[in-house]
Amino acid sequence: GEEETSFRWQCVEQPIGKLLFRRFLEGTPGLAAAGALWEELEAYERCEEVERPRAATALRGRFFTPGGAQH
Repeated sequence: GEEETSFRWQCVEQPIGKLLFRRFLEGTPGLAAAGALWEELEAYERCEEVERPRAATALRGRFFTPGGAQH
């Protein structure tokens, strides 16, 4: 059905699809930062509530601030 062909089902919910898509992002010039951002956002979702402000600041600095490591 439609569920089996969606990006979310193939690349987020299916472990092998997620792994393969992450490897694709890491190995493609210009997309590695997107893969790193995805990984960091998932880590943010898993962290304790008390840790989230610090994690959010680190994410902003790394990905959304000019001069950041992966801006």
